[in-house]
Amino acid sequence: MAKKIIQVNKNPVYDIGMISTVFNKNTEFYGDLTFKKSLQINGKFEGEISSGTYLVVGEEAVIKANIKADTVIIKGTVYGNIEAVSRLEIHTNGKLYGNIRTKKLMISDGVVFEGKCEMIKPYEKKLKKGDESSESVETEETPA
Repeated sequence: MAKKIIQVNKNPVYDIGMISTVFNKNTEFYGDLTFKKSLQINGKFEGEISSGTYLVVGEEAVIKANIKADTVIIKGTVYGNIEAVSRLEIHTNGKLYGNIRTKKLMISDGVVFEGKCEMIKPYEKKLKKGDESSESVETEETPA
C-alpha cells in the first residue's frame, strides 16, 4: 500500500485566507512589485507595490512604497500612500506614515498613523428593471 505524504503549509492564515507567498524577515527587495496571489512581506521593501489581491505587512517589516491592492493588513511599518480598494487594517504596533484611500478601515489601539484618510464610496448600483428608469443610477446623498 502506498504511503500518503501530507505537506503542511506553514504560511500564515488570516480571515482573508492563507497567504500564498511570504518574503521572510531577511529579505530585502527594491523595485516595482506586482503579484496575483496573496503576499506577506516580513523584511524590507522599497519601490512600488500593485496587486488586485491581499498584502500583509508583517510585524518586523519596513516598507517604503506606495501601495495599491485590494486588501492591505499592516502589522509593521509603512512609509508611503496606500490605496486599498476593499479594506485596510492597521493592527496594534502598526505604523503608517502616508495617506490612505480605502472603502473600509480598521485601526487598532496602539497604532501610529500620520497622514490623511479618504473613504471611497461604494460603487453606485443600477436600479432593477421595472423601476422608473432602468438606466438611472441610484446614489446616496448626505446632508451638508
